[in-house]
Amino acid sequence: MSGLRYVYAVCRPFQATLPAQLTGVAGVPPKLLTHGDLVAVVGTVAEQDFAEAPLRAHLEDLEWLSATARAHQAVIDALTVVTSPLPLRLATVFRDDSGVRTMMEAREEQFQRVLDRLDGRVEWGVKVYAEQTGAVSAEKRTEMPEPAGKPSSGRDYLRRRHMQNRSQEDMRVQADEYARKLHRTLSAHAEGARVHAPQNAQLSQSPGVNVLNAAYLVPRSESEEFVELVERTKDDVPGIRVELTGPWAAYSFSGLDDAGEEGS
Repeated sequence: MSGLRYVYAVCRPFQATLPAQLTGVAGVPPKLLTHGDLVAVVGTVAEQDFAEAPLRAHLEDLEWLSATARAHQAVIDALTVVTSPLPLRLATVFRDDSGVRTMMEAREEQFQRVLDRLDGRVEWGVKVYAEQTGAVSAEKRTEMPEPAGKPSSGRDYLRRRHMQNRSQEDMRVQADEYARKLHRTLSAHAEGARVHAPQNAQLSQSPGVNVLNAAYLVPRSESEEFVELVERTKDDVPGIRVELTGPWAAYSFSGLDDAGEEGS
């Protein structure tokens, strides 16, 4: 087949079939490329889009990047239903099937080690947000009653601003404490945990301040219990929002460097 090979993931051989209607990047259905005890899930993409120079330009195009990321994730999601894939980074491409096989052979020991860790497991994401306009505790509200009416003077305006800032700071401290406690609890019920940098509010478009952005590696068989554990915490503290996402392929626990590049 002509074109470059786009690699979505590496996994072990599996018996289940992927959905017949599944398409990936560039609208091409993924196929399985077996080499020894490993399987690469690949697609064919045009060199005019995925060779080094055009790919670099495309990665600056947010619309193209978003569409490619969605197609990539659709394949990973389908794989996660039937096996425990080791997902590779977006836009990992090789010259041909031979290049993909060479990569798998060179990194077989590493791939097998990571697949052992991921086998039968999925990733759950948990984010905690402090609502910027959220209520503080009843005790704090008693200490700092909300003033009514318009400020009567510049000094009154500054006093109100100070009280609002204190209220926001109290909410942030409360949220930080809550997030640390939640993370300890969830980590104790997971086989692995990773704390990522807080999400940028402008990029995520989620209200509030992100105080915890964490991923947890959980056996698939224990996922229901993990979800219930998170759900029980959601309404514990006013002004704090908890978001649960998943189950995902275990991106946060792959421990891989970039697997390859065009022309390999």
